[in-house]
Amino acid sequence: MLLTDVLPDAPTTTTEALAIYDAAPAVELDFMIGTWHGAELPTNHPLDGMLAASGWWGKQFVDAETVHPLLFPTADGSALWALNPALAFGGLGVATRVPGLKKRNFSGAIAKLKPVLGTTAPKARLRTTRYRGVDTATMVYDQLPINDVFRLLDDAPGSETVMGAMDLRGSSRPYFFVLRRDDSLRVG
Repeated sequence: MLLTDVLPDAPTTTTEALAIYDAAPAVELDFMIGTWHGAELPTNHPLDGMLAASGWWGKQFVDAETVHPLLFPTADGSALWALNPALAFGGLGVATRVPGLKKRNFSGAIAKLKPVLGTTAPKARLRTTRYRGVDTATMVYDQLPINDVFRLLDDAPGSETVMGAMDLRGSSRPYFFVLRRDDSLRVG
């Protein structure tokens, strides 16, 4: 999925992204159940480029207690596997200070480390939280100080899309991404 598939006139600054995010309605927890293909929404955030460089595919919400926040395609692209975010991205603060890292494609390295980084256990939960004055569906990471807070962009069957704002401890502004429902690949 490309960002332009979801937001043809994608914002490029935090201010522009917040205007779209704040105008969008809240998301109910049940709406999030399923598998979602993701894309970064670059706004000059220090994390811009990290997920794309890693080969990140999206997220899966089995139920409110069973969430796989980081899905990656298998080597042959026929399925998805869940990555343990604490093992792979626990040092994000360091990674964002290495300028060339975000411009490199390290998806091959992530794939080769699947035996070490992969997990079948859920690594996040889904809750309703209040963010920017609105109660909405939020993915709460189990082992990292991160909440991904969702707003609805499109609820039409076949094109269900949400915008996520990653609220990360230590970051003065959110990191943005979009998710579009895509249950075409199995996880496991």
